[in-house]
Amino acid sequence: MQKVEWGDFKIGDLFEINTYKKRFDANKVKIFESGDFPYVVRTGLNNGIKGYIIEDEQFLNEGNTISFGQDTATMFYQEKPYFTGDKIKIVKSKDKRFNKNNAQFFILSMNKSFSSFTWGSSSYSVQIIQNQKIQLPTKKGKIDYEFMESFIAELEAQRIAELEAQRIAELEAFLLASGLKDYDLTNEEQKVLEDFENIEWKTFNLQSLFGKSTRGQRLKSTDRISGNLPFVTAGEFNDGISAFIGNDVYIFSENTTTIDMFGSAKYRNYKYGGDDHVAIVHTENLPKLASIFVTSAIHKTSSAGQFSYSRNFYAKDADELNISLPTVNNKPNYEIMETFINAIQKLVIKDVVLYADRKIEATKNVVSK
Repeated sequence: MQKVEWGDFKIGDLFEINTYKKRFDANKVKIFESGDFPYVVRTGLNNGIKGYIIEDEQFLNEGNTISFGQDTATMFYQEKPYFTGDKIKIVKSKDKRFNKNNAQFFILSMNKSFSSFTWGSSSYSVQIIQNQKIQLPTKKGKIDYEFMESFIAELEAQRIAELEAQRIAELEAFLLASGLKDYDLTNEEQKVLEDFENIEWKTFNLQSLFGKSTRGQRLKSTDRISGNLPFVTAGEFNDGISAFIGNDVYIFSENTTTIDMFGSAKYRNYKYGGDDHVAIVHTENLPKLASIFVTSAIHKTSSAGQFSYSRNFYAKDADELNISLPTVNNKPNYEIMETFINAIQKLVIKDVVLYADRKIEATKNVVSK
């Protein structure tokens, strides 16, 4: 960096500063957790993406541009076309060499140029943004795109290496704390796996086993207060956790099973709230591993395709659900369920442990060098 030649450039000479094609109000559009086109606002989090919306595609802003918060000076590279909220400017390069590999260098320089900004202190007009100067590396008087891309690539490689070392360290600590480094099957676990096809099974009604299921309560996204309690809704993304809330809602116990409106069952080993499209099966008095087994049995029956947007799964459906479980003396054999899940857990974790051991050793060797 010390040997690089630098030049001053006006942003307006390098970029077009365009206004969004149409502003979408967060209070008037339905925001999804995933989708085809992101909804970019002035937040400094998640690349400026608040979520995803479905709107007329003629109002999409171009991808391969920088979204600029006009009164926040938050800047993010947007690779794909996107919709915007209020006061977002679309910064489009005039040079065809501009891409995601060098965009981050431009953003670093622009952030430095706007570093005196404090939230709410200014609202940058197009003219102010255009006249702002940034410093960029040059070669023979022209912008050195090759250097910018190699510099960002090196930073990214360093960041990935640091993250990998951190994650491996965290994984090692987790495996030790949870006792999962022990992946050797006991004789009992080995026998359960070998004899699994010969186990006696019986059908049981869910309500007869665990009592009436409970339905969550409706809590609109606009009414949710930020907090620490996981709030479970329908969907597979993030295991159905749509938010962490601080609202005064009924808190369901850990070691229970949720079934969403589509019939997808999930085991919860933490306290949580749930909306009205979630049914809660009260397995809290079972041992943890037995509850996990029961959740799998529930999911096999409830997610067979009979529930959808047009036919939602409710708590009353859970009460009528019949599931198949291993038995002993005509009663659920929870002990064998625990043994089976523990064996499966060891088989699954074995490859993870061996992988972690290899990566930990490799990381230690790199660090020592």
